[in-house]
Amino acid sequence: MMLGMMMIAAAAVAASPITAPGPKAPLAGTYVDAGKNAPVVLIIPGSGPTDRDGNNPMGMTAAPYRLLAEALATKGVSTVRIDKRGMFGSKASVDDPNKVTIGDYAADVHSWAAAIQKQTGAKCVWVLGHSEGALVALAAAQKPEGICGVVLVSGAGRRLSDVIREQLRSNPANAPVLDSAMAALDELDSGKHVDVTNMNPALLPLFRPQVQDYLIDMFRQDPAKLAASVKVPVMIVQGERDVQVSIADAKALAAANPKAKLVLVPAMNHVLKDVATDDRAANIATYSNPSLPIDSSVVDAIAGFVKP
Repeated sequence: MMLGMMMIAAAAVAASPITAPGPKAPLAGTYVDAGKNAPVVLIIPGSGPTDRDGNNPMGMTAAPYRLLAEALATKGVSTVRIDKRGMFGSKASVDDPNKVTIGDYAADVHSWAAAIQKQTGAKCVWVLGHSEGALVALAAAQKPEGICGVVLVSGAGRRLSDVIREQLRSNPANAPVLDSAMAALDELDSGKHVDVTNMNPALLPLFRPQVQDYLIDMFRQDPAKLAASVKVPVMIVQGERDVQVSIADAKALAAANPKAKLVLVPAMNHVLKDVATDDRAANIATYSNPSLPIDSSVVDAIAGFVKP
C-alpha cells in the first residue's frame, strides 16, 4: 500500500503524567487523552537512551513520538509514550539500565497495558514499536493478553546484528573501522563478549562493555519468526527514505505474517519526517529538527488501523 507525501502539523493537546509498576519504582510516561472510548496506543521507544518524545542525547531532537501523539489526538486516538526502565523519568525503576533483556522490556509493555486499562477503562491497548521498539512490541505480543494489536514502525525484519552491519556499510565514513566492527558483531552473534581494549574510540558507543549482554540477547531475537507467531492484528509501516531500516525489512515482516497490513510511505525517513531527496546529509539533518512535522500518512494509517 502506497501513501502520499502530505505532512501534518498537530495542534497542542492536553498531556498528563502516567505511571506503571516497575521492578523497583514506577515507570513514567505521558498520557494524551483523546476522549471517552478512544483507542489507546502505547508508543515503545527505539534503541539506546531514547526518551518518551523520541529524543536522545546523541543529537536526536526531532521529537517524533511527541509529534505523533499530538497528531493522533486530532484523529481521536489516545496515546501513552514512555521512558524505558532505568532512564529519564523511569530512572529509579532499576539500578542499571544496561542490565536488561528484550524480555524485560516486553514485561514492561504488559505492566503498561494493565496500568492503562485500569486508568482509562480500555479493554485492551494497541502497542506501537518504533525501530528497536518494534522488536519489543513483537516480543510482548507473544503473550496477547491486554494487547489489541501491534503497529511496527521502521522495524527490522532480520536479526538486529544484520541491520547494524548494513547501516555501518552504507556510510562511507565508516570504512576505516568496518573490519573491526564486523569482527565485533560476529563475536556478539556467537554469544561472546568483545575485548574493547584496542578498539577504535569511534566504535565504543556501540560496543562498550556495559551494553554487550543486552546486544547478545537482542541479536538472538528473530523479528520475522516472532511476527509469524503473533495472533493479534499487525500493521507494518515503513518509510521508503529510511536510511536505517529498509523496505526489504518491512516486506520480510509482512511475508512472515501474511495477515499483516503493510503500509509503505514514499517520502518518510526513520524519524517519521518527509525528505524530498535521496541525499543522506539532508535526511540526517531532519533528526535534529523538531519543527518539521511528521508525515500525515503515518497518522492516518495508524488511526485507521486502531479505530473501530
